[in-house]
Amino acid sequence: MFCCIRNCFDGLGFTSASAPRKEINPILLDNTHMGHEVVIVKNGHRICGTGGALASAPLVQSKSYFEVKVQQSGIWGVGIATENADLNSAPGGNDQESWVLCSDSTMRHGKEELKKISETIQEGDVLGISYDHIELNFFLNGKPINNPITGIRGTVYPALYVDDGAILDIVLDNFHHPMPMGFEKILIEQSLL
Repeated sequence: MFCCIRNCFDGLGFTSASAPRKEINPILLDNTHMGHEVVIVKNGHRICGTGGALASAPLVQSKSYFEVKVQQSGIWGVGIATENADLNSAPGGNDQESWVLCSDSTMRHGKEELKKISETIQEGDVLGISYDHIELNFFLNGKPINNPITGIRGTVYPALYVDDGAILDIVLDNFHHPMPMGFEKILIEQSLL
């Protein structure tokens, strides 16, 4: 009897199966690891103000990728950093704990300019960042910059720094551009098991 009634309702759209839910990514910019004058908005995906913020999960898998969209120009830096990085000044790379590509097209670490790229980064551009525990690579609007940073040590997190009116959005899934081959979005540690 019950099977007959269930079959009738199934034809009318009264099925017990629920609509697929979009999985919410638990990783975002971490308001417990940010500079004193930083503001994080848009559900933890946008940074403005002055200083830096780390993402809420470290880069533990062998090949990770994320993107950053430059929403508004200013002084900024994007890359990776340890939990000991100075998050109260921008654009990052001012200590031994952060490795960043900055708004003036320089890559910085330890208060030194490591490299200068020929590309100019503008408002609206999307930067891809890949890290495989050997090289930190950057992509501009889907194209590789081909100027890696090496020699990075320790547990690192995605890091975004802003100043002088800059606004950046971190993109952790639904990327604007294809990921490099073999790389994947950032996974939280329990997802690796």
